[in-house]
Amino acid sequence: MANSSISFEDFLPSMAEQLGPEGLMEELCKGFNLLMDPRKGVITFDSIKKNARAFGLEGLSDDELMGMIKEGDLDGDGALDMNEFCTLMVRLSPELLKGPQAAIDAVLNCFCN
Repeated sequence: MANSSISFEDFLPSMAEQLGPEGLMEELCKGFNLLMDPRKGVITFDSIKKNARAFGLEGLSDDELMGMIKEGDLDGDGALDMNEFCTLMVRLSPELLKGPQAAIDAVLNCFCN
């Protein structure tokens, strides 16, 4: 399947370089906050489905959206907390791991206020 759109993986390394560790963390926090269920404080299937359009994911099936949750769900609770979300974003962008160590450390030690 030919895909002419640019994927997330294409932007995260350049974002890390341009924004620095703190700026990258802010952007990841914004993304997490847009996708999360505000009552539960985590990204659930329902919250990602509801907010998929904001991330260009509206074309994904329910199975694909659920697969995203399952791929990042490290503790098996069926949702993504902030650390799981950040870990997933790094895993989806292997090029980031070739970048500056400070940016990698910031993402791997993800936190939000």
